[in-house]
Amino acid sequence: MRLRRLCVLLSVVALPLLAWALLPVVSTGADSASLQRRIDRDQAAIDRKRRHEGVLTTDITAFNRRIGSLQANISKLQAREDRIEGDLDAKRAELTRIQEELRIERAKLARLKAQLAAGKVVLARRLREIYTADAPDIVTVLLNSHGFADLLERSEFMHRINEQDRVIMVAVKKAKDETTATTKRLAKLEDRAQKVAAAILARRDEVAAVKGRLQTTQSGLADARAGKQGALNATRSSRHKLEEDVRAMQAQQARIQGDLAGGGPIRQGSGRFIWPVNGPITAPFCERRAWEACHPGIDIGVSSGTPIHAADSGTVRIASYYGGYGNYTCIQHSASLSTCYGHQSSFAVGTGQNVSQGQVIGYVGCTGLCFGAHLHFEVRVNGSVVDPLGYL
Repeated sequence: MRLRRLCVLLSVVALPLLAWALLPVVSTGADSASLQRRIDRDQAAIDRKRRHEGVLTTDITAFNRRIGSLQANISKLQAREDRIEGDLDAKRAELTRIQEELRIERAKLARLKAQLAAGKVVLARRLREIYTADAPDIVTVLLNSHGFADLLERSEFMHRINEQDRVIMVAVKKAKDETTATTKRLAKLEDRAQKVAAAILARRDEVAAVKGRLQTTQSGLADARAGKQGALNATRSSRHKLEEDVRAMQAQQARIQGDLAGGGPIRQGSGRFIWPVNGPITAPFCERRAWEACHPGIDIGVSSGTPIHAADSGTVRIASYYGGYGNYTCIQHSASLSTCYGHQSSFAVGTGQNVSQGQVIGYVGCTGLCFGAHLHFEVRVNGSVVDPLGYL
């Protein structure tokens, strides 16, 4: 009876303790599943944004081609405008010559009109004189002559009068003809000047209109391209933020998995190296990123402070802060083969020190260009990075 009571009492005490002990595991497992769902969801969003970026990039490329084509057309139009400008200069010079000829012809016309008016006055006066005087005839001249000499003198006088009348008539007729001809030339010159001026304005307006349309279209395309570029930048920024969140969650996932696994010995791969830490690969070799075309190694997700073990024995050649790598250690294993470890929180070895395989050389952290605690691991052959998975 006492034994039964003791069993019941132990059961009452043990069950809560067991539930309490299992609670972190269940909670941690739930956290891990929740994180994985969030990672999958964000990764899907990243893929969608990458596809959207591809569409936007294609649109921007098309806009660039159209803008380039328009720019070529504008350049051609500019060359044409230069040629037309040269032609316009010639036409302006022609217009200047025409205007000078017009000035000369107008002055000449004014003089001719004055001469014609004076000739008309003289002719009118002479006609009145002829009309009011008796018209001399040859018989009257012969009868009134006093001898042959007087006859000759009178005949010469009459000839001179007739010649003077003829000169007056010719001068008046010539002045009238020249006035008419000059008036016609002046009209032609004025018409030519108007046509040249109109041609200058028409060609200039034509070039300006075409150029204006092209520039308006180019401006519209540039605005559209800027809008697409803005959308692309926003999409990329959003994607980068999602990628940072995913990396942070992957690191958290790795810590959870490390807690669930409870640590353990460094595992041996199929290659010559051992894994420097136990954890999942959160970034593969040569992954393309916004700030680099090829990620030069792999990222292994483990919690901050996790010991880092040398993948193989060798000599430490680098153990210092190294830009984006943060605290960075490189171990030379042979004349051509080396391994490197980045983003460490602290070092456990120094430059020139010999280390053995599995020896702790530092501790995981997030120094340098880093978005969450992890180990950046590289394998280098003759200084150039290669895929570490071929050696692990």
